[in-house]
Amino acid sequence: MQPGPLNAITDVPGVLVGQVERVDAPYLTGTTVVHVPAGAVAGVDVRGGAPGTRETDLLDPVNSNPGVNAVVLTGGSAFGLDTAGGVMRFLEERGEGVRVGPGELDVVPIVPAAVIFDLGRGGGFQARPDASWGRDAIAAATDGPVALGNHGAGAGAKAGVLKGGVGTASVRLADGSTVGALVIVNAVGSVIDADGVLYGARLGLGDEFADLQPPTEAPPVATGPAMNTVIAVVATDVPLDKAAAKRMAMVAHDGLARAVDPIHTLVDGDSIFALSTGAGERLSGTDPSALLRLETVFAAGARTLSRAVVHGVLNAESAGGFPSYREAFPSAFDVRPR
Repeated sequence: MQPGPLNAITDVPGVLVGQVERVDAPYLTGTTVVHVPAGAVAGVDVRGGAPGTRETDLLDPVNSNPGVNAVVLTGGSAFGLDTAGGVMRFLEERGEGVRVGPGELDVVPIVPAAVIFDLGRGGGFQARPDASWGRDAIAAATDGPVALGNHGAGAGAKAGVLKGGVGTASVRLADGSTVGALVIVNAVGSVIDADGVLYGARLGLGDEFADLQPPTEAPPVATGPAMNTVIAVVATDVPLDKAAAKRMAMVAHDGLARAVDPIHTLVDGDSIFALSTGAGERLSGTDPSALLRLETVFAAGARTLSRAVVHGVLNAESAGGFPSYREAFPSAFDVRPR
């Protein structure tokens, strides 16, 4: 298996990503929107002890709503949930959503959201995203490359003692289908071991992380309060039913556990959404003939999410008092023989 052409969640057909951020003091925050114009079957799994989410109950397989129009990942802690309102208004103006009346715009867009804690990291607790940020982010959404590191909701993210950020990755499966992941790396736990090696780097595809060397520097010392959260979206063009999408989100948490330690703490709100944009007969976990394909997709989602975490950390730049991985461990990029 190899990464898709962009090595991004936008390699999955039907998935667009838009981002906005502000990094001028007192701001250090942003918003990332995953837009699925044709809609997507969706599931979610929330495991952190301090989640900030919206519209997650609607995605339970026992509930009637078939899917989503967009997913919002944002900074601003619980205040940041306002950004979903801006996304809803953008979609309403285009007639995207659940039809509830005879008019062209009589729709209710389905826009789940999850937040990270980044309040005050740019210097001001009131410097946070609002509804206009969500609108601007979805308006900017494309199926092209995704800006990594200090962009979108990754602007104010941190990863243990290091600067975190937005990361993404994808994989093309043997049957031609695609699995992608997008993550906001903002963990209480560490993304590196005691020697400074990135936990998730061992899961790279081919030579994806082959240039990284074991660093010789000592890791930075942790400072500041531990209030964080990793939030993510995994997506595929394999047609899944709601129960299978839920399971994909659940298994994807294994990918976080391979890249961040510890994970799912009481002060994290770790939440993962799963999207299926595929058309045709939907795969279900109750169909024995579909089990192998489903397990392949689920495993790919978890591994791709681990890789996305690494890309988010490697592309982050020092900010908010947190050093980037490149600043903390320059020897990891030294390609000379040791």
